[in-house]
Amino acid sequence: MPKERGKSVYDCDICGKSFSLKSYIATHKLTHTGEKPYHCDICGKSFSMKFNLDTHRLTHTGEKPYQCDICGKTFARRSAVTVHKRIHTGEKPFQCDICGKSFSRDGNLAAHKVIHTGEKPFQCDICGKSFTHKSGVIVHKRTHTGEKPYQCDICDKSFSQSGDLSTHRFIHTGDKPYHCDICSKSFTQKGHLSRHKGIHSGVKSHHCDTCGESFSEIDHLTTHRLIH
Repeated sequence: MPKERGKSVYDCDICGKSFSLKSYIATHKLTHTGEKPYHCDICGKSFSMKFNLDTHRLTHTGEKPYQCDICGKTFARRSAVTVHKRIHTGEKPFQCDICGKSFSRDGNLAAHKVIHTGEKPFQCDICGKSFTHKSGVIVHKRTHTGEKPYQCDICDKSFSQSGDLSTHRFIHTGDKPYHCDICSKSFTQKGHLSRHKGIHSGVKSHHCDTCGESFSEIDHLTTHRLIH
């Protein structure tokens, strides 16, 4: 049983964490037992706390009661507003103790730290390839399944990654968001801008594997190869 001490402070007899109210311990202990007594009557998902169930239900209703007082954007969760506002304030409270880089979300810090450890804990159960992030496995497995869940609402072309869809849409909109700071030429893809900058820097990173001649742009190398 939890013990009372001093000014009504209660300790969890499993982990020793302290609470000011006895009722909080009962809820807290569910994290140890794994019990999830609160069930969503729409999708059946279960939760250990009623508050989490109430928040979850908003995903079904579409209700977003929490609003950013800076830009007006609304969210289903109060915590999401807190994280979102860091975009405006620039606050990055989570710092890597190895390299000092800071992040606005604790999850982003955890994902970043894997860079230092070299750990790849997420493995593809089809081919065994390992990844540092879970999202990497999800995207990778689409090479096996052929799944392309991101569809263009203009031409219906589908893509395996959301970023590829975003880039594709520029074809329809004509938008070229990546600008060269030297000559002001614009591009639809960041990679195209990087290759273009080789013209200005003089770097010739594309090499002909037949004669060894080098080019700053891949298109020039492709044209050159025709002579062989």
